[in-house]
Parts: sequence; structure tokens; C-alpha cells
Amino acid sequence: MSLTRIVFSRSLFTAEKLTLFRRCSSQNGVNLSDPAVQVYLKNVMLEHEKLLIKLKRTPEEARRLFEIKPIVTALEQRITLYDNIENLKELSKKQSNEKDDEMKEMIKEEAQIYLKRMTEVDNELQSILLEPQLSDGGVLLEVTAGAGGQEAMLFARELFDMYELYARYKNWEVCIVSLEESDIGGTRKASMFIDGHGVPELMKVEAGVHRVQRIPSTEKGGRIHTSTVSVAVLPKPTDVEANIPERDLVIETKRASGAGGQHVNTTDSAVRIIHTPTGTVVECQEGRSQIKNKEIAIQKLRTLLLEKQQQEQTSKINNERKSQIGSSNRNEKIRTYNYPQDRVTEHREGGGTVHNLQGFMEGQHQLEQMQENLLRAQKRQAFLEEISEFAKQIKSADNN
Repeated sequence: MSLTRIVFSRSLFTAEKLTLFRRCSSQNGVNLSDPAVQVYLKNVMLEHEKLLIKLKRTPEEARRLFEIKPIVTALEQRITLYDNIENLKELSKKQSNEKDDEMKEMIKEEAQIYLKRMTEVDNELQSILLEPQLSDGGVLLEVTAGAGGQEAMLFARELFDMYELYARYKNWEVCIVSLEESDIGGTRKASMFIDGHGVPELMKVEAGVHRVQRIPSTEKGGRIHTSTVSVAVLPKPTDVEANIPERDLVIETKRASGAGGQHVNTTDSAVRIIHTPTGTVVECQEGRSQIKNKEIAIQKLRTLLLEKQQQEQTSKINNERKSQIGSSNRNEKIRTYNYPQDRVTEHREGGGTVHNLQGFMEGQHQLEQMQENLLRAQKRQAFLEEISEFAKQIKSADNN
């Protein structure tokens, strides 16, 4: 028996029930009335049943069971609601005379309650299918000024500050790794470690080219300039992922340079580390403690070495940074910050436009909402791709 016939043999989705499903399905998000989606959901219920009766499950099977349980729970609620509505229909047919009019009205009202709840269940199902899965973890976020000279550097500093504010708004841990300042207070390149719940997923959507349109403070003619800043988001390693033997390190200390108060040029707090096998060089001089700067520099070195290892292993990782920031050209932007029109426009699916640019740059709920919308759009696309792949498998099974 083919997989198609197996899933259609379930009593859950008779022709009448499919019709009702179409009527109650949400018009936003996933189209629950799509036949391919219907078949997929039926198969999820069958898969759930098979996993439940297994006495021993592999870790992957246990994870999958946990993953699909909310979907099955929503579908089972729908079955119960549908059966209740069908029972009310049969009861209503039996009320044939005028004396039963009051009873018919009560049955109708009760049926409406069930229908309303069914719509709520459909919305819950949409949420379950599209809700992003957030995890604990950390990233190394790098902000680099692109096209636009000093104006790009000024905006790079503002963008970097926005991410630091946002991290603190989310109660994430933040550690500034490097900050290369320009002559007028901008930033050529800066990086920070961010750790917390949701960091890997939420911050990943920030990777790419950010475009700013505004009149620079240095502009005398009042012309609007367009500049870019690139953002890279790299996975933060653990000690296990990038264990570095001391013999492979050359550690140098020197006096810090640049702005920073009286301690600058008075203590050898700046640390420079060379990884001799790869020639990778990292520096840190942000803190006053040489020990702390060394810890941060080694952590950054681990991150860079992990990235190199991943690049050697797969072509996908090899192209990751390039796919995130490209060549920092204006036409590669993922988001535009338009100051004259007071708006932030996210160019990817699900992002939309936010008015009140200054509020957005404060790094709070507006940025949070945009990130969540982007993640939902990505989840929807991944779900549709999964549906498409599943449909191909069914077609192949039927042909065989």
C-alpha cells in the first residue's frame, strides 16, 4: 500500500472534514487547505502514533516525538471539535416540529461556539508550525564600515552601539572584544561576544549589508549620502571545539593606544596573540587588565580558528561570511536606514518597514519585533520546502 493511501485511510480527514478545514483555515501564514499540507499533517499523526508505541527510542526519535507532539495535540483537538459539531447537526435534524425551535436555536449557538474554538485551534496550529525555535548560545558579532568613508564609520559606531543596547535590553551577556575608532569618533571595525537565550537565531538575521541614507554632519551642501556597514555573525566556540595548546601561541604585551584615560601608555595591558600554526593574529586592548585582555583575545582566536576549521570542512561554511556581507556594496543591502524619511526598511521577506528610526536605534522592542518576523518568514519558507520534499517522496512512492 502506498504512503498516500495509508494517510488517506485515516478517519480524521474525510471529504466533509476537509471542506470544513478549508473554511476555518487562516488566510495568513501556511495555507492549511493546501492538499500537500493536508497530506503532510496526516503523516505527522501517523508518525506520532508509531513513535508512541516504540518501547525504545533513539535520541533522534525522542527529539522528533517532542517536536511534533504540539502539532498532533492541535489536530486531535480539531477532531474532537469536528465530531461535536457533527453530533449537533444530527441532533438538530431530529428537532422537526415548532416546539423544538428553541432547542434548535440552542444547538445552533453551541455549534457556533465549537466553530469559533476550531478557528482558534487553527490559529494555534499556524503558530506552532511557524514559531521560531530559540536556543541558548553565543556569537561573535563583527561590524565593519563599508562604502562611504567617514560617514560609514560614524554609522558603524551607531549600529554597534545599537546592538550593545539591544543585548542589554534582552538581558544577554555582552563582552566588547575590539573597537577600532576613526579620527572623528566613528568605528572602522568593532566586535563583541553576545551570549544568551535566542542569541544564535535572533542575531543571525542581522548578518549582511546595512545601508544608511542621511545628510552627514560633515556635509556643508545639504546632500544626502548613502553609505554601508557590513555585519558578520559567527558562531562562538566552546573550549572543546577549539582547544589551543599553549605551545602554539606567541603572546606579546604592549601599552594600549588611543583614547581611554590615564591608564593608556602607562601599563602594558594590551595583548597581541599569534597562532603559529596558522599565522592568525588577534589583539585586545579594551580593558585595563592584561589578564582579562588575554582571556578575551584567546576567546576571539578560538572563534577565528573554528571558522577556519569549518571553512576547510565544507564549502558552505567557506562561503558563509561572503554570503552574509558580500562586498559591502550598496546594492547588496538587507536593510536601509533612511533618516530624511524617518524609517527603517527591511528588504527581506517578513521584515516590513518601521517608522520612528531613532526609536529603532535604541535597540529595543522594534528591533526585536523585526527579528521575530524575519525568523517566522524563514520558518515558513523552510516548512514549505519540507512540504515540497515530502510531496516528491509520496509521488515517488506511488510510482514505485
